Amino acid sequence: IIQKIKASRTENLKNRSPIVTVMGHVDHGKTSLLDALRSSSVVSGEAGGITQHIGAYQVRTPKNQKITFIDTPGHEAFTAMRARGAKATDIVVLVVAADDSIMPQTVEAIKHAKAGDVPMVVAINKMDKEGADPSRVKTDLLSHEVVVEDMGGDTLCIEVSATQKKNLDKLEEAILLQAELLDLKANPKRHAEGTIIEAKMEKGVGPVGTVLVRRGTLHVGDIFVAGAEWGRVRALVNDRNKQVKSAMPSAPVEVVGFGGIPEAGDDFIVTADEVKAREVSEYRKRKIREKEHVSSVSTSTMEQMFAQIKAGEVKELGIVVKADVQGSVEALSGTLQKLGTDEIKVNVIHGAVGPVNESDVTLARASGAVIIGFNVRANTQARELSKRDAVDIRYYSIIYDVADDLRALLTGMLAPQYKESFIGYAEVREVFTVSKVGKVAGCMVTQGLIKRGCKVRLLRDDVVIHEGDLSQLKRFKDDAKEVREGYECGMALVNYQDIQPKDVIECFELEQIAASL
Repeated sequence: IIQKIKASRTENLKNRSPIVTVMGHVDHGKTSLLDALRSSSVVSGEAGGITQHIGAYQVRTPKNQKITFIDTPGHEAFTAMRARGAKATDIVVLVVAADDSIMPQTVEAIKHAKAGDVPMVVAINKMDKEGADPSRVKTDLLSHEVVVEDMGGDTLCIEVSATQKKNLDKLEEAILLQAELLDLKANPKRHAEGTIIEAKMEKGVGPVGTVLVRRGTLHVGDIFVAGAEWGRVRALVNDRNKQVKSAMPSAPVEVVGFGGIPEAGDDFIVTADEVKAREVSEYRKRKIREKEHVSSVSTSTMEQMFAQIKAGEVKELGIVVKADVQGSVEALSGTLQKLGTDEIKVNVIHGAVGPVNESDVTLARASGAVIIGFNVRANTQARELSKRDAVDIRYYSIIYDVADDLRALLTGMLAPQYKESFIGYAEVREVFTVSKVGKVAGCMVTQGLIKRGCKVRLLRDDVVIHEGDLSQLKRFKDDAKEVREGYECGMALVNYQDIQPKDVIECFELEQIAASL
């Protein structure tokens, strides 16, 4: 019987496409390279040129072979995400800029790939730039025990240019050659197993998770467990934003039907029935609660902590983190906790996905904490409560800024050159298309005032989707200098057209202030 089972297992094994993680130093062109491979723009509009959210995409080569790419952000703050990306992957493409050579995060990426025992393909990017020196890159790699083929080693190395789309076919060939050596196979006729790459809460849909299928085929209607959450697949959306009935091995899909938001990096397993899934989920939740209880008991009581702070024994900066996706929450929490010194501790007392709400403000007030909103905003009730209780809410869209500000705050040297001053909110009631201008938002100013030439953020369901400048401000058909609360106006944004009714436009000014300790 065992021999029969083994035979059927090998009979059902089919070749699967390789799963590739793109790694490298910040601004060495990882997203541009992926973008060139996919021939669709992901880069424009990303804050600070950094890939803030992890995505997975499937690329079809001219010979009709598929390669799945996981895009991990290149900043060292996302080490946890990148380390997890290396676990879910078959091959690592190490992107190194020909003019910059090896940088700190390049070394970090090499360490992750070696620790995960994942083979590497080196892509020397920016070959079109002046000062491009691929031989220097190859020599520098030797000091990190990466020996490319030219140097007598076995690591494949391709010289590419993402902007000019040069040698991309050779890079794909190198990936497929490496995949052939690995002999990647999976059984598509079994229950699906995979990894959660990213998870978020979508308004009107509920919790949504991006799943990378490793084995088996995932179907609509399957019952699954992901970490401590369980659910039934209500819908599957592929990387081209189309609904599909099933997902084969190595395919990335967005799954709708989770009971709650899973953690990025959780295993995703399809179970035989709902009872089993519920049992596993409840057991895991119980374990998490027990762990949290133990850690909360081991910390000192509030009274003791206040006494220690008063005595100058310990200074602590409490932080509440709210972000638009789970991966950002984890990365921010990890980064901020590392910023603590012996004199001042940084304690992330709460981290979650979604807009800042009243309970966050209440928690921050009770703990004397600062609230950080990463690509999210506070709802109206939370804003009013924070004003009343004098709770500091800071908004960010670039992770470097959070780390820099808090590092400066901890060392007592916070001296921003510019201070952001909020001036007003306007709600989009209707959107018109005007020739030579594009989309114009018909708005009602709901708070403060809107000034011509001010900076704007476009919020959809309290999440920032665009930041830029105001190109036009009109009252009826005339240009206006400012429009006050309770009045209607027409607004157009510079180089941005995706405006929808019920969006909110937040207006602010940057004031230059004198440096102060």
